[in-house]
Amino acid sequence: MSKDMSRVKVIKTFKYRIYPNQKTKKTINETIRLCKNLYNIALEQRISCYKQFEKSINYNHQQNELPDLKNEFPEYKEVYSQVLQDVLRRLDKSFDGFFRRVKSGGQAGFPRFQSAKRYNSFTYAQSGYSVTNNWLELSKIGKARVFFHRTIMGKVKTCTIVRKNGRYYVCFSCEVEAEQLPLTGRSVGIDMGLKDFSITSDGQVFENPRNYRKSEKELKRQQRSVSRKKKGSNRRRKSVMILARKHEHVSNKRLDNAFKVAHELVSDYDTIIREDLQIKNMVKNGHLSKSISDAGWGIFFNVLESKAKQTLGKQVIAVDPRNTSKKCSSCGEMVPKKLSDRVHVCPKCGLILDRDVNAAINILRLGLSHQGLGPTAA
Repeated sequence: MSKDMSRVKVIKTFKYRIYPNQKTKKTINETIRLCKNLYNIALEQRISCYKQFEKSINYNHQQNELPDLKNEFPEYKEVYSQVLQDVLRRLDKSFDGFFRRVKSGGQAGFPRFQSAKRYNSFTYAQSGYSVTNNWLELSKIGKARVFFHRTIMGKVKTCTIVRKNGRYYVCFSCEVEAEQLPLTGRSVGIDMGLKDFSITSDGQVFENPRNYRKSEKELKRQQRSVSRKKKGSNRRRKSVMILARKHEHVSNKRLDNAFKVAHELVSDYDTIIREDLQIKNMVKNGHLSKSISDAGWGIFFNVLESKAKQTLGKQVIAVDPRNTSKKCSSCGEMVPKKLSDRVHVCPKCGLILDRDVNAAINILRLGLSHQGLGPTAA
């Protein structure tokens, strides 16, 4: 591997739990409230300006008006300047995404006003924060103890404070050198499933943990507890918080499984070929929607591609999975199957193979052919 390749820089995020005292919590919550209001004010300004004058306002224009905003609303002087600037950048990115989707013909998704429940973070873009031992100091907010369960690596680019279900976190976006894992020269195809989480063309099976299904009774019980409480009461708010944290726990376990499987695949193979699944359409199936959502295929694909991008010499390829379950991986014969048929039996060549392994081999060959690497698996 060349010296230049070994110094490729990538962005990696490190997330930690922080424990602010009551005063600091209050200041963080107030900062989030002011940032949410600024976002909505800036969005309203863009909409009104376009309706009245058919003129678009950009980030630079709104950023230059921040001193006037502080003079008119003195409470914004208590928020670090770069935090306010980042709010306007966030809105600008929303509009960039909107125009990009319109241009590509996709679902537009015009930027919408943020409620207190949806806006729960703010970012120090370049400065205004420091870490000393196990303490994080934030400009115009105060100090908070941090639980560093792993070491921060690389150069910190941004610091984001996140409030979620009554807990507080700090996310450091860092510029690090791409991870160097031994290159194996091997390629693999993976078939996603519900009985098993995923199956590789080499026959390796990753178990489906079914985290939501295992916690479903407990979640339903807590949901009934929420329903019995009077709306607007403190007891209902506490019950809602408990329910949200239970859902968060399930989500964290699903994410943990995705990271573990992705790490093993990226460590063992240089090229990983996956199905390009239309998950949004698949969950419309009322019989399978809960199981598909519980498996977390979309989360896994995002983690897998992110992990590959952060590692030198690794790549993920998505291919159209159409007919990969029907096609015989030995002779190419189309063998129709029901969902309940778990074994592939080819009447032409006599191949007997697990249905998902057969599909994974077809996915591998399809991906390699797209890359011009030939039909043979490595």
